[in-house]
Amino acid sequence: MEGTIRALDSKMQLDIHQRIKRTASLIAESAGAEADVQIEINNPVTYNDPSLTAEMLPTLKRVAGDKLFEVRPRTVAEDFAKYQEKVPGMFFYLGVNQKGADPARVAENHSPYFFVDEGALPVGVRALASLAIDYLQRPR
Repeated sequence: MEGTIRALDSKMQLDIHQRIKRTASLIAESAGAEADVQIEINNPVTYNDPSLTAEMLPTLKRVAGDKLFEVRPRTVAEDFAKYQEKVPGMFFYLGVNQKGADPARVAENHSPYFFVDEGALPVGVRALASLAIDYLQRPR
């Protein structure tokens, strides 16, 4: 059996791994068998560093204005999290949906129905440039 195990924090992820191994082993043992459970962690948990996010939120508000909104936590598998193991990070979505589309109802990025409104790309460039400048100019 293969699958993906995603969680919102690393402690929860490890707990899930331990429970899967224990459950599989106990079920196999009850039938006089053994279970070989191998879990590979390909990507760590992606999350926003709270202090960095709080510090950079005014920049995002300035750039995005009333288009800025918080999304519910998601269990994304993103290699960006490997950088976050080394330095604090902040992950955000650009929001490339068609104008007027309900973000809760649009197709996600791996769907064949996903549509990119390229008009959002300049906002992304301004956001990333502004975040970099504001971060580098902050008092230390």
